[in-house]
Amino acid sequence: MLYEHKVLTTNQIIDLAFPSRRSANLRLRLLDEWGIVYRFQPHREFGSHPMHYVLDTPGATILAYEAGITPRNMPYSRRDVARHAYSLQLAHDVACNGLFTSLVRHARQPRTTGQLTTWWSASHCKRLWGDIVKPDGYARWSHDGREFDWFMEFDFGTEPRSRILDKVDRYTKLATNTGLTTPVLLWFPTPDRESSVRYTLQELHNELSQPNRVPIATTNSYTAEDSLDMSTARWLPVGPGLTPDRVPFTELTTLWPDIPEPEPLDDHEDSYLTAPSPMPPPDLEYRKPTAA
Repeated sequence: MLYEHKVLTTNQIIDLAFPSRRSANLRLRLLDEWGIVYRFQPHREFGSHPMHYVLDTPGATILAYEAGITPRNMPYSRRDVARHAYSLQLAHDVACNGLFTSLVRHARQPRTTGQLTTWWSASHCKRLWGDIVKPDGYARWSHDGREFDWFMEFDFGTEPRSRILDKVDRYTKLATNTGLTTPVLLWFPTPDRESSVRYTLQELHNELSQPNRVPIATTNSYTAEDSLDMSTARWLPVGPGLTPDRVPFTELTTLWPDIPEPEPLDDHEDSYLTAPSPMPPPDLEYRKPTAA
C-alpha cells in the first residue's frame, strides 16, 4: 500500500490493515527499525501531526523480488520519496488518502455489507489516463451485488475555478473516447468554495450536449463531523431535477440509474506492481483506534 499510495499515517494504516492501535504500533516500530519503512512527523505550529510512513529502499527491494521484478526495473527512488515527504503536496495527498481509508474503515464495521474493491493512486491513474485526465484517485465500491466506480478530485482551494471546469471538460472527453460513464466526486475545503464551484458547474452542465456523460457530486469538509469520512450523507449531485439533500455516496447510483455497470479492470502494467486490494483479510477484527 505504501508503494501504491506513497505516504500513510498511523491511523490510515490501522484502518487498512490492523485490528488495534497497539498491534499497529508494534509492527510499524519493527518495520522502521529494520529499514522496511521510514517514519517521520511533519512540523505543526500547534499540536502535533500523527506519524507518517513511507516505503524505504529495503522494503521496495522486497516488493520487487516478491513480484518477480528486478529492483532496478521497479520505479522507486528514495530521493523522490524523501522529496515528496517534505513537499507542499504532502498535506493534500495525505488528506486525499484519508478519504479512501475511511471507506475501508467503514467496510470493516460489523454490519456493513459493502466493501472497497479497488483503490488506485494519482500516479497510477496518471499512467493509465494521464494523456487526458489526472485524477487524485480512482476507486470501486461493491454493494448489494452492484459496483460503483468514481474518480476523485480533492481540492484544497488553491486552483482557479477555470481549472476545475477544464478538468470536467477533460473527463467528458475521456467518457466520449472510451464510451464509459464514470462519476467524478469533488471534495472542497469550505462551503463557500463548494457553492462557488457548484454554481459554475451547474452552468457548464446546462451547456453540455450530453450532461449525463460525467455525473458529478460534491462535498465540503464541514458537512460531517469527520471531514474525510466518505460514507456519511455528505454528497450533493450536480444537475437539474436531482435531490436537494446530501446523500451517502452509496445512494448516488439511485440518482444516476442510467450508469452502466463498470467494465472489468485490467491492471497489468509492465515493470509496475499490481495495485493491492484495499481490504484486509475478512477475518481481521477491527476495533476503533483510540487517540494517539
